[in-house]
Amino acid sequence: MTTRSCLILHGWQNHRPEDHWQHWLADRLTELGHEAVHPQLPDPDDPDLEVWLSELARHLHGLAAGSERVVVAHSLSVLLWLHAVARDLPGLAGVDRVLLVAPPSGSVLARYPEVEGFRLTGNLLARFDGRALPHPTRLVAGDDDPYLPEGVQAAYGDLLGLTAELLPGAAHLDLDAGYGSWPSVLEWCLDGEAKLRVRE
Repeated sequence: MTTRSCLILHGWQNHRPEDHWQHWLADRLTELGHEAVHPQLPDPDDPDLEVWLSELARHLHGLAAGSERVVVAHSLSVLLWLHAVARDLPGLAGVDRVLLVAPPSGSVLARYPEVEGFRLTGNLLARFDGRALPHPTRLVAGDDDPYLPEGVQAAYGDLLGLTAELLPGAAHLDLDAGYGSWPSVLEWCLDGEAKLRVRE
C-alpha cells in the first residue's frame, strides 16, 4: 500500500470543529493507516500571515519522508499556500500534489481587516502570471460560493493557469453548506485522479 502524509490546512475563524469535513478527513485517513496532520493554526480569528507561513514551513518539514506528501487547503489557507509558493517557502519541494478548495476572492478579503493582508496584490500577482505551479494542483469551489462573487475561474483559475472544478450548490464547502463529511475528497487523497463531487 502506498502510504501518504497529508497536511490539511483550515481557513479563517476555523477552530477545527469535529464535525467539519477536514476533521472528518483527517480521521478517515488515520483509520486507513496514513499520516494526517490537521494543525490548529495560531489565532484563527485574527491570523497573521507571517506566523501562519512559519507554521506551514514547520509542518511541511514534519511530513513523513518516503510517503506521498499531499496538501489540502481550504478557504484562507489557499491564500496562505499561494503566498508560500510565491516565496518558495522551505519544504515546498517535498510536496507531491495539492488541492485548493474554495479560496475567498481578493475583493472579499479586502473588506475584512483581519485577513486583508492575505490578498494577492502587486508583485505577488506577477509571480503567478503565466507561470506553472510547482506541484500538480487542483482548484475546486462551489458554483455559488458567497466568498467568490467573481467566480473561482476569474478570481484564481486564470491567474494560476488552472481549470477550476465547479461543484453545483456547494457554496463555501463548509459546515453551513452541509460539508461535515466529503467522501470524494478522501478518494482524491488516496488517488489524485479521483473525481471531486458534491457531498451525497
